[in-house]
Amino acid sequence: MKILILCTGNSCRSQMAEGFLKSFDANLQVDSAGTEPSGQIHPKAVQVMKEVGIDISDGFPKNVDQFLNRSFDYVITVCDNAREICPVFMGDVKNQLHIGFEDPAEATGTEEQVLAEFRRIRDEIRRDFEKFYQENIKR
Repeated sequence: MKILILCTGNSCRSQMAEGFLKSFDANLQVDSAGTEPSGQIHPKAVQVMKEVGIDISDGFPKNVDQFLNRSFDYVITVCDNAREICPVFMGDVKNQLHIGFEDPAEATGTEEQVLAEFRRIRDEIRRDFEKFYQENIKR
């Protein structure tokens, strides 16, 4: 099973979703990419994922262009911008889905308020991707 998760910057939401899917099933081939990739994974995304036992610190933002000729069972957008400008894939894509989340990188306030927002989005991603996994992949 090959899955690509798309976002704009590939620094927060898509990286967290990739981490969760890999933690659910080590046999899944999961990649994430961005339509406009950032320079690095957001440090707070790494921090809040470590809190739940998932290390995404070795990941890095990738450009979706490097995946356009590949085949996927699922291409899943996790932000509205990526959904709107999702490129045309030349490879075989069996299913395209949108499972959207707010961008925690846009959170403002104190350090604790920003971390709380990252944790909220992390927990939403875990919930929604667990549901996706149970309904579509786990047999």
